[in-house]
This record gives sequence, structure tokens and C-alpha cells, in this order.
Amino acid sequence: MKRVFLIVLDSCGVGEEPDAALFGDHDCNTLKRISQSEKFRSDNMQKLGVFNIDGQDYMPSSARPAAAVCRLRERSAGKDTTIGHWEIAGIVSQSPMPTYPDGFPDEIIEEFKKQTGRGVLCNKPFSGTEVIKIYGEEHMRTGDLIVYTSADSVFQIAAHEETVPLEKLYEYCRVARRILTGKHAVGRVIARPFIGEPGNFTRTTNRRDFSLLPPRKTLLDALKEDGKTVYAIGKINDIFAGSGVTDKVATHGNTEGMKLTLEALDRDFEGLCFTNLVDFDSLYGHRQDVDGYAAAFAEFDAWLPSFTAKMRDGDVLMITADHGCDPGDTHTDHTREYVPLIVYGKNIKPVNLGTRRGFCDIAASIAEYLGSGYRGEGESFMKSILKPTAEEKALCRAAYDAMGRSYSPYSGYKVGAAVLCSDGTVFSGCNIENSSFTPTVCAERTAIFKAISEGRRQFRMLAVCGGKDGKPGGVFPPCGVCRQVLSEFCDPDMPVLLMKSKSTFERSTLGELLPRSFTPSYIK
Repeated sequence: MKRVFLIVLDSCGVGEEPDAALFGDHDCNTLKRISQSEKFRSDNMQKLGVFNIDGQDYMPSSARPAAAVCRLRERSAGKDTTIGHWEIAGIVSQSPMPTYPDGFPDEIIEEFKKQTGRGVLCNKPFSGTEVIKIYGEEHMRTGDLIVYTSADSVFQIAAHEETVPLEKLYEYCRVARRILTGKHAVGRVIARPFIGEPGNFTRTTNRRDFSLLPPRKTLLDALKEDGKTVYAIGKINDIFAGSGVTDKVATHGNTEGMKLTLEALDRDFEGLCFTNLVDFDSLYGHRQDVDGYAAAFAEFDAWLPSFTAKMRDGDVLMITADHGCDPGDTHTDHTREYVPLIVYGKNIKPVNLGTRRGFCDIAASIAEYLGSGYRGEGESFMKSILKPTAEEKALCRAAYDAMGRSYSPYSGYKVGAAVLCSDGTVFSGCNIENSSFTPTVCAERTAIFKAISEGRRQFRMLAVCGGKDGKPGGVFPPCGVCRQVLSEFCDPDMPVLLMKSKSTFERSTLGELLPRSFTPSYIK
């Protein structure tokens, strides 16, 4: 049973992207900034390899990192939560969502007032904590709603919980969500409830996000269609407007989110557990609280061993972010940054994948690991980080041994192949040459014809090993004829192991080797 636990450290970027200036950002690096705080602790993240990621040269790296790592550059035209999460789930947004640096236009505000029956205060970009300081008392006196935005594509409604009950506030958010369509389709409508008295107002944890539906199919939708679990923890369900989610639970902060994610390890399911830890962004990034952010990171770091200790053999943990929000830069908004990716599990090789273009590679990789055909707009890195299984090792040994039996006096190139049948049997073969070149047979065809002659028709995996004079000399892929023969009997998703040496190999699939094969369907 395969499970992926994807945890988003909301806003924990790892350095400005090359186009950061186009988004109004410079000299931003969220992780570096908080690492300078005395509250910062990173022992366990360091062991996994977070400081082995490209560009993280301000803290000691690990000599032997326990996880596969890389940094991801965003392809979407934005730096907000919705676009970031959509890209993580496979969708690249070519156009930014609308923002309102001068407030929302009159036609939006008037329609909102008409449908809610309440007045509106503010209607400007504002800090969430400052806006309730300035407008909170008037809101309580008049019942008018505090509407504000930010540099992100958001329509935020702040209201005192005693003046506007929570369910009524959520209803007003749904009204706004219905109004904000077309060219005014903001990414999120956000409920921002608060409590307290004038001069001492405090935002509560009853925030709710009302997001747009993703414009195209996401990883979540694909997994749900495949009958797998998609368990959303925190604001994940809100970000995707419920699309593709099979089970959900809201949280009231990082501590609860970590607790529920740990408890999810005890659930029996196959699929994805997707968690967002929002406090990094909402409580510390936007509020320019470096020490608070650092302390929250330290809390997560201390929690990590309790999670990894309970992971099962087939479990994979992925830790990433959706954008940056440097708490020590010159503004309170999100920052255009690379995000980290840490991938850990008992079957994951601790390799450094460098810098990859696209958060969407996460979706493609999770899909491949969980057996889904979905790739979205990303490229999977999963084949590069999976440790060889016992089954793969055995098949490669069979191919290597077969290479030694090659009859190749003319070319000198010896090739061995081994095919794994669905019933577990293995048939191996070598290349057999002839002085009249036409009768020469490749190793792959020898192996598969042996299997077919013994009544086998279903195949699960193929390994190929080749080189000059019987010494493996790097990848030796099947020739075109062999690929066509394989396509007659094998599924395009069948793994093909192309051996680089006696003990190492590169993973591929038949479909990748022969993307548009000529099949029997063309002649029926």
C-alpha cells in the first residue's frame, strides 16, 4: 500500500527567483532570514538535507543527507497561495489573478452591499491586524463589514464574532464569491473573524477561504477518479474548493495540523494526505515576525522525528512550500521565491536533484508513485529517487547473467535481457548473431519469445544490460524492432530497466521508449 504525505510549510521560500523584481521583490529569502533568529532550530531538517538544496550556503549542509532534495522554480505568473497550490497539484497558471491596489471597483462593492444588506468600510489594501485596529470599533457600532485586499488576489472580509456570527460571515463570503467572477475572479474570498474590545482586537482561528475551482484537472481529481484517498488537512480543501478531496479536516494552526497529520499515519488508505501549515504565513510572514516564524519552524523540526518513526515501508514524505513571505524584507506581502522540496522514505535515495523548473513536478512524481497516469504540466522525478526493489535487483541480475551467454562474434556487443511475467516467472535471453546478418536476434526478443512460447502473455517489467565484450557500458536501450515487438504484448506503462552497470540502472517505461507505437488496433 503506497501513501504520500505532502506537507506545505506555507510561505517557507528558499531565495528569490530570477524574476523576483517583476513581482516587486528583492533580497528575499524566507528560510535564510529566520535562520538568523535565536529561536531557530533545524537539527532534523538539516539531517534530511534542507541545507544541501541549491543556494542554501548560510548554514552547514549534511555530509550524508537522509532525503532526496531540490529547489523548485515557479512557472506560474503569481506568488500567491492559490496559484502556488494549483501548480503543486499540476496546473501552471499563465496569467496572474486580478489584484486591486486601489481597492475594488464601485460595481463590485455596490452589488456586495446590495446582496448582504450591510455597508462596507475600508476597501483598500491593508494589513489584516492594522485594519481591525482602525476600523474595528466603527464596524461594531454600525455593523458595516470591513472589506480589504492585499498584494494578492484576495477579497477579505473582517467582522467581530459578536457583531456578525461566524455562519453569517461565511454566508457573506459565499455572496462575494458568487459576485467575483469573470475579470474579477479573485483567487480567494477570505473570512477574517476577530474578537476583543477596541484597542485590543485579536483575529481568531476561525478563518475560512472560499477559492475558485481549479480551471483544469488536478492531481487530486485524478487520484479520486482512480479510487484513491485524498485526505485534506488544514486549508487544502478550501484552496481547491473541495475538488478532488475525499476526506477533509480543518485546523486551527500548525500544532493541530501536525497532530492530525501524525494521526493520519494510523489510517489505512492508499493515496495522498495533503497538509497545509498556515501559521508560517498568516501569523509570522505577513506580520514581519522573524522570531515567531523561526520558533514555528523549530516546532515543526522537533515534531519531525515523531512522524518519520511511524512511517510504513511504502510511505513517502514530501515537504515543500507554495511561495515565500520573507518576514524581514521591506513589505508584508508574499515574496517570489524558489521553494524547497524534501522527499523522504525507506525506498527513497538521498540524491540532490538540483534546481527544477515547476512546482508541478511534485504532482507528476506523486502520480507516478501512486500508479496514476496523470502528469499535469510537470515532469516526474520519481524514477531518479526510488531505491531498487528486490524484484528489480533480481531482474537485473538475470539480465546481466544472460549477457554473459551472448553469441556476438561479429559486433562484439553482448546484450542480455530479462522479462518478468505477471505470474512472477522470469525469462531471460541474449543476442544471437549470424554471419548472414538478417537472422540475428536481439536479447529482448529472445527473452519475450521464450516467454510466449511457454504460454505467457502478460508482462510486468523488462531489464536490459549490454556492452562491448561483455562489460556493461552504460544504457543500452532496445532497438526499434524490439520496441515494436514489446508494444505488441506489453502495456505502455510497463517499467523498463536500462542497466548502466552491473548494479545500477535507469528507469523508463515502454511508452517513453516508443511513445506512438503501431499497435494491432490500426489493422482491425
